[in-house]
Parts: sequence; C-alpha cells; structure tokens
Amino acid sequence: MKAFTLNRYGKNEKLQLTEVAEPVVKENDVLVEVHAAGLNLLDSKIKTGEFKLILPYKLPLVLGHDVAGIVIKVGSKVTKFKVGDEIYSRPSDFRIGTFAEFIAIDEKDVAHKPKNLSMEEAASIPLVALTVWQALVEKAKPKKGQKVFIQAGSGGVGTIAIQLAKHLGATVATTASEQSFDLLKSLGADVLIDYKKQDFEDVLKDYDLVLNSQDKTTLEKSLRITKPNGKVISISGPPTPDFAKAIQAPWFVKIILSLISSGIRKTAKKLNVDYSFLFMRAEGKQLQEITKLIESGVIKPVVDKVFPFDQTNDALSYVESGRSKGKVVINVK
Repeated sequence: MKAFTLNRYGKNEKLQLTEVAEPVVKENDVLVEVHAAGLNLLDSKIKTGEFKLILPYKLPLVLGHDVAGIVIKVGSKVTKFKVGDEIYSRPSDFRIGTFAEFIAIDEKDVAHKPKNLSMEEAASIPLVALTVWQALVEKAKPKKGQKVFIQAGSGGVGTIAIQLAKHLGATVATTASEQSFDLLKSLGADVLIDYKKQDFEDVLKDYDLVLNSQDKTTLEKSLRITKPNGKVISISGPPTPDFAKAIQAPWFVKIILSLISSGIRKTAKKLNVDYSFLFMRAEGKQLQEITKLIESGVIKPVVDKVFPFDQTNDALSYVESGRSKGKVVINVK
C-alpha cells in the first residue's frame, strides 16, 4: 500500500511517499480503508523530534492521527463493527499511521462516523474533539455560568472547544485575528480579543478555566488571569511529573519533566491555581458521545482546506504556518 513515511527526525524533513506492507490485523482490530485523514500540529512535533521523550517512536514511521474510512476486515474478537461500516478514529499512540491507504485500529479506539458528516469532515474531528472532551468534560467540569478562556479560537482545538464550552453553559472568551471574529461568534464565543492589537491579560480577569495551547509567556499570563482555585489546562506543555507517572515513563523522563515544569508549577502554586498538562488519549467511547453531539447539531466541524493525498507535505506545511482556520484534511481515496 502507499503511505507517507518519516525516515528521520528534523524540522525541514519531508515525508516520503513509499510502498509499505499492509497492516497486520490482530484479533481486536478493524482494518480500515482510509478515505480521509486529518492533520494536527502533533504530526509536526513528532516529525521534528520534539516529542521523542514521551513518544519514543522507531523510524521509519507512518504519521497521521485522525482517520475516516470504511471497515474492510475485522479481527476474530471484534464485536462492535462489521465490514462496510463507516467509521472515524484517533488511533492509539504507537499505532498511528493514517497517512496511508489502510490502517489497522483496535476497535476500542473506533466510533461510527456521524451520519451527517462527509468523510473529510469526520476526519477533522477525532484528535481535537477528544482533546477538548478530556479537558472540559473529564478534567475541568465547568459549571453553568463559569468563565472559560480558550486560546487561539480559530484553530482546530479552539473551534471545537468554543462549541463544547458553550454547550456546557460557560461564558467563553477567545483570542484570534479580527478576520476570524464572525466565524467565532457563530460558534458561540462571547468575548473576542484581537491578539494583534490587544493583550488578553489587560482584558480578562478572574477566569474559572483556561485552555492553554500556546507558548510559555502566554501560559504565565493565563495563570495570572485565573481566579484562585481556578484551573489552567495546557495542551502545549510543559508536561508535569504527574503526566510522566500517568504514562508510566522511565525515571529519567520523570526527572526531566519535573525540571522543565518546575517554574510554572511554582507560579501556579503561588497564585493558588490548579495547573495540569493534558496529552489526549484515544478513546472510542468518548468519540461515540461526541458523535451524538455532532448529529444533534451541537458541534459542527470547521474544515479550512482539503488537500489531495499526494500533497500531504504541502498540507503539513500549511498546518505549520499557523494560518489555517479550523482543520486541514487530506483526501486519500
């Protein structure tokens, strides 16, 4: 089968379109014919080697964390899916590889595709929606009327986070450039801050929850605009010792992450803010709950561009440029 592989880490490395063996289907797996695959900054971070510590992949590696497609074979112990089912998924770490014609995925990481979405729209959803679900529903549990600040509202995570936070009854603030304001208002954002002209720290105060997706400076400001006993959940780091423990990382990784995050953890403690790092995990059951919200119109995908499969490198460069509004997808079939 054709697949885009990463042969060595590096910022300027390109993925190589190559012929690789079709995946082996284990007893709990479904074999999926890939119709579309979503791209994420995580793909870029793995490509550069930035995540080698917490995701020590062996190269060559087929990248890709989001998929929509059709089940063409099932393992002997699969019970929830049959051949011909339309599905979408964020495969588990160490089993990624959606930039390919086929992928084998454990059925526990798979959900039926929302009936009202195209394959391209469905492929844009899993990683970002699971990130947001695990941040808001699982970890933060915002109450009705609480104030939530979502950074970079027009990004892949931001567009979904605004919609889910509004559904949960929160008042939502976000940052974006002015040309994205109409889109973000339509998704439910209440407070819009033009990051080119305003500093959110001058506008926001006493927020219950911040979803941080930006750099360290933005994270430090986020801690300062959060009320005492409020929460800051970061999906862009720095990872904490608690996270290292959760993924059962080796002892030296725990020490490194402890050192990397010590400054932020001290600042958070001083301000009496609960800081945590979230690295989303694959979870088919949660994706099935998200499907219900999509089919009922609560969450709508925001797809910026769809690239053909042979332009996967161009699609990844576009994601890295930071210009995309919502998600970028490749059409594989």
